[in-house]
Amino acid sequence: MFVGIDVGKYHVDIALSDESEVSRFKNDDSGIEEILRLLDARPVALVVMEASGGYERQLLASLLGAGIPAVAVNPRQVRDFAKALGMLEKTDAIDARVLSRFAQSVRPAVRPRPTQELAEVQDWLTRRRQLVEMMVAEKNRSQQARGGVLKSIRSHIDWLKKRIRDSEKELGDMLKNAPEWNAEVEVLDEVKGIGRVMALMLLGAVPELGSLNRKQIAKLVGVAPLCRDSGTLRGQRTCWGGRADVRACLYMAALAATQFNATIKAFYRRLLAAGKPKKVALVACMRKLLTILNARIRDYRAALPVSRTALS
Repeated sequence: MFVGIDVGKYHVDIALSDESEVSRFKNDDSGIEEILRLLDARPVALVVMEASGGYERQLLASLLGAGIPAVAVNPRQVRDFAKALGMLEKTDAIDARVLSRFAQSVRPAVRPRPTQELAEVQDWLTRRRQLVEMMVAEKNRSQQARGGVLKSIRSHIDWLKKRIRDSEKELGDMLKNAPEWNAEVEVLDEVKGIGRVMALMLLGAVPELGSLNRKQIAKLVGVAPLCRDSGTLRGQRTCWGGRADVRACLYMAALAATQFNATIKAFYRRLLAAGKPKKVALVACMRKLLTILNARIRDYRAALPVSRTALS
C-alpha cells in the first residue's frame, strides 16, 4: 500500500492507495499517534509527503522512528506529476491522492532518519543563515536612511552581529562535544577556501556528502550542467535546482578558492584562457571544489577502523 500525506500547519490529509476516502488528522502529537496506529496495521510500502516549510518534520521523524518508510519530496516535482496526470485542480484531498499515486509510480528513495544531533545542527545553521540575511537587508536599508532611523538600523545591525557570533559559538560548542563531527570538519577545513562554518554547513546540510559519486553530489547541490537537447538542436547547458543555501555558501568558498587554492586557481585560469565566461568558470570551480570535498570525506570515512559517519 502506498500513502500520500498532504501536510498543513494544523491538519494533515492522508490518502491510501487501496481506499477512495481521504482522512484528516491534526498535525500535533495526538494526531500523529492516530496516524501511526492507522498505518501500523497496514502493509505500507512507502509514505510520501511534500516538504512544507518544516511542518512535516515531526510527522516524518515519527514515521521513520516507527519503522515506516517515509520521505519528503520537492513540491515542484509533485505538481509537475499532477499536471502530467491532467489534474489541474488543487485541494488538500486531491494533493494527498496525487502524492499517493506519486509514491506508487515514482517511488522516491527513503533517506535515513536524521539523528537528534543532526537536526539541532541544521536548526542552528538555518538560524544563522536567517540572521545573516536580516543583516544584509538592514545594511542595504542603511544606505538610504538618515537621522534617527539610521541610528536604529545600526543598532539592529550590532544586535544581529552579536546573535550571529552567538550562533557560531553554539555550533562550536556542539563540535567540542562531538569529536567525530569535529574530525570531519577539520578534514574539510584543510581545503583552502573552506572555513569551519562552511565545513559544518556542508556536513549538516548535505549529509549525503561522501556517500555519492561526483555526478550525483553535483546534481544534488545544483551545480551540475543540465542539457537541453532535442534532435539536431543542442541547447545551452544550465545549472538549476538543488540546495540553494548550500550553493550560496559554495559560491563564496569558490571565490576565495580561486585566489588561495592552487588547484582551483589553476583550473579557473585555464577556463578563462579557454574563453569561458567568468560566471561559467566560477560555477565549474564550485563543482570541482564540491567534488574534492566529497572525495576527502569519502576517503576519510573509508580509512576509519569502524565504518561510521559523523552526521548521519
